[in-house]
Amino acid sequence: MSVSTAAATQTICAPLPVLGRDVTVPLVTGGEVGYAALDYAASAPALQRVWDDVAAYAPYYGSVHRGAGYLSQLSTDLFENARRTVAEFLDCRADDQLVFTRSTTDSLNLLAAALPADCQVFVFETEHHASLLPWKDAQVTYLDAPRTPRQAVATLESALAGRAPHGPALVCVTGASNVTGELWPVRELAAAAHAHGARIVLDAAQLAPHHPVSVRDLDVDWVAFSGHKLYAPFGSGVLAGRADWLRAAEPYLAGGGASRKVTRRQDGGVDVEWHESAARHEAGSPNVIGAYSIASACKALTEAGFDTLVAREQYLVEKVRTGLADVPEVRILSLFGDDAPRVGVISFVVDGWNSSHFAAALSAEYGIGVRDGLFCAHPLVRTLLGSDPQSQGECGAPEAAPGEKSLNAIRVSFGAGTPDEHVDRFVTAVRELVTEGATWTYRTEDGRCVPAV
Repeated sequence: MSVSTAAATQTICAPLPVLGRDVTVPLVTGGEVGYAALDYAASAPALQRVWDDVAAYAPYYGSVHRGAGYLSQLSTDLFENARRTVAEFLDCRADDQLVFTRSTTDSLNLLAAALPADCQVFVFETEHHASLLPWKDAQVTYLDAPRTPRQAVATLESALAGRAPHGPALVCVTGASNVTGELWPVRELAAAAHAHGARIVLDAAQLAPHHPVSVRDLDVDWVAFSGHKLYAPFGSGVLAGRADWLRAAEPYLAGGGASRKVTRRQDGGVDVEWHESAARHEAGSPNVIGAYSIASACKALTEAGFDTLVAREQYLVEKVRTGLADVPEVRILSLFGDDAPRVGVISFVVDGWNSSHFAAALSAEYGIGVRDGLFCAHPLVRTLLGSDPQSQGECGAPEAAPGEKSLNAIRVSFGAGTPDEHVDRFVTAVRELVTEGATWTYRTEDGRCVPAV
């Protein structure tokens, strides 16, 4: 992006209003500062638009699907309209099913429970644990981390070519890495999967908040994502795609809503006829507000325009990467190299610093919230840090006291609600901490690096 284009983008595109934008936090050095939320990859702040929509609906809250009252019928319409809105956002096929879940993790575990017998699963070691771990009951092939998008496709093609010629197979792949932010060649991987008779599920947790996701265009069989990454409150997610495996599987949870008809047998047992629609896997009272908040976020992002959002985010990405490149002690982690397209997720390490210590200083002395650790992607981060990818570690926790060698990194992430000032403050803080050191002392408490009182 040229300087003139970047400046124009900065002038024209304001960040979308989010909750928490006026929150101030105390500094250990005295005074308060506006909180710079730069941990979007873990949980993005809710859009103000989403919060307002939920607040407007709250007085009309009612049970869904089986209530005769006005509020129940209104809530049912809202819930099912939310399903249609999200399906349109994902550009689903006419016969696809969209199931509301709790999160990406829940969505992929649901799909794992719906796999046909003897299904083979192929997954890169670079995946987030949400898409790396659910396949424990299947025959799983873990693929080594590729170093280029082309190598990713070649690695998958080679693995699929060597599988048993018959039987179901599934490929699971991320759309954008939660560690490096790099975009994966989803369309090419989907083509490779289908050429070898396999299906593919896209983990779009980090892709959907930053780029349009079209099930048709990418030609994926399923897509999963979380509301809390997409500027909606916690506790909601989506699995959308082919209906046949979902219809053939036992319900993810057994209970009311999933069952169409239940009768007693003469032997004292019960016979159950399950729904074949999405309700089959939505037993119990659904999270109506969660579904509605996702739909609201989908509408808000669509109306803002992804072209505009992507252009502004790329401006911020370049600002961060350029700022970090000016600090020789900083090493940015990458699989595919500096020129790889990416979303607003950047991980790095700083020579001479324990990553937990550095993140703690950013928070305590500058009011900047980032993430440190292995980001629930242990094999990938350990590969990028040059360690044994099979080593164990507690998710998100540092493994050494400040000043000691530790296998963890720092991640800064941002998106549609990030002001320029937050990014500028972060770059300045990194430079000052590296050149001048922390002004406060820190200690380890319960596995975390915290300011010493």
